[in-house]
Amino acid sequence: MAALRPNTEPTERPRQDGGDESIAPMPRWVKVFAAVLAVLLLAFVVMHLAGGGFRGHGS
Repeated sequence: MAALRPNTEPTERPRQDGGDESIAPMPRWVKVFAAVLAVLLLAFVVMHLAGGGFRGHGS
């Protein structure tokens, strides 16, 4: 019985642009949600660095 060798040869040639057709493009709503989240996070950080701080309502 012959010894089995692992398949080390690629089944397909890699694409020149490095893309992978099996990965679906990101939906627009995901990009919009990420952009809005980034803007809110940036505004939060800027407000607290500018002196908005973590003060209570009565301060």
